[in-house]
Amino acid sequence: MPTVEELYRNYGILADATEQVGQIRRQAIKELPQFATGENLPRVADILTQLLQTDDSAEFNLVNNALLSIFKMDAKGTLGGLFSQILQGEDIVRERAIKFLSTKLKTLPDEVLTKEVEELILTESKKVLEDVTGEEFVLFMKILSGLKSLQTVSGRQQLVELVAEQADLEQTFNPSDPDCVDRLLQCTRQAVPLFSKNVHSTRFVTYFCEQVLPNLGTLTTPVEGLDIQLEVLKLLAEMSSFCGDMEKLETNLRKLFDKLLEYMPLPPEEAENGENAGNEEPKLQFSYVECLLYSFHQLGRKLPDFLTAKLNAEKLKDFKIRLQYFARGLQVYIRQLRLALQGKTGEALKTEENKIKVVALKITNNINVLIKDLFHIPPSYKSTVTLSWKPVQKVEIGQKRASEDTTSGSPPKKSSAGPKRDARQIYNPPSGKYSSNLGNFNYERSLQGK
Repeated sequence: MPTVEELYRNYGILADATEQVGQIRRQAIKELPQFATGENLPRVADILTQLLQTDDSAEFNLVNNALLSIFKMDAKGTLGGLFSQILQGEDIVRERAIKFLSTKLKTLPDEVLTKEVEELILTESKKVLEDVTGEEFVLFMKILSGLKSLQTVSGRQQLVELVAEQADLEQTFNPSDPDCVDRLLQCTRQAVPLFSKNVHSTRFVTYFCEQVLPNLGTLTTPVEGLDIQLEVLKLLAEMSSFCGDMEKLETNLRKLFDKLLEYMPLPPEEAENGENAGNEEPKLQFSYVECLLYSFHQLGRKLPDFLTAKLNAEKLKDFKIRLQYFARGLQVYIRQLRLALQGKTGEALKTEENKIKVVALKITNNINVLIKDLFHIPPSYKSTVTLSWKPVQKVEIGQKRASEDTTSGSPPKKSSAGPKRDARQIYNPPSGKYSSNLGNFNYERSLQGK
């Protein structure tokens, strides 16, 4: 394979003067596509891919344009050069070649990105995915989820299987290993947009119930400032909407139920004078409870007699006491929030404090709806809510409301594939200030309507 300097000599323009080198290189790059004929094209693609390592912005743009130019001549040949460098090239070349694919493929017309070309991209990507960093994995999922041939149900299923393999769901989960935890979260974030009523999340939900929930309190993360427990619970909630038939449903539902109980305290004991015997009210962690209660509500639909037939009478009585106590605190908090937001519109709602209150109101309203369902005799699982961090699905007049919850929705045509902290443009539910406690509120009032 000729070197870049040898190609320059073919033009007879290699100069000794240092100040001319940049101009010479740029002119050579412009002319390189002329050599891209027949068996030479993969070689030219290989050379251009190596040139992506340049720090000269003008030269970098020329290389990108040249690669796009030969891509339109022979997509398969160009991919051969690109993937050759991704698999065997220097780190900087590999990184920029992957980014080139993730940003430029979507700009190519359909006649260039044929089904055969997309199949080649998938085949070569699978080779690369055998050894990738977290960031590279995210970029490849962005590349693959944007391919037209993978927009079908079977295509999405292929992608889910790729993610599951990357997540290593066959291995025992190690909560004390930050890399293990981070890999699972990275992979799950990529999988979530792929799930639908036809592409099930069962394998991931099962793993979370069996391996992650029991270790929730010991999770470690390399990401500073991330509430790792809340992050896990949010992902589980989003996936639970699309869980299919689960092999050990009752066992996993019980694990989910037991974890929910940890965040739904019993009322404090009362002294003889009717006041609380303890010094502090139990903390009510609304963000956690929203996720756990939603997940339990979703999986409970598959085993509707769990609370009445699978629990003993004492356990069910205990759960209802916890539900009622939580609901009482919830009603107080909802009234406080509505009063604080009353009359506020437009710019007033955009302040940081009011944004938090708006999200807190969504969380508490969701919990309220779900608790009311579970208070039915027998417990009901019919209500639908939109998770507080998800956009509300608008229903047009005359359009029948979806019978299933639409909080996770179908994947977009081109997934932005997310864990760049998956760049969600959402407001994160508070896990501290508005979820920590209601110690200053009076619980002695009964639930209205109960």
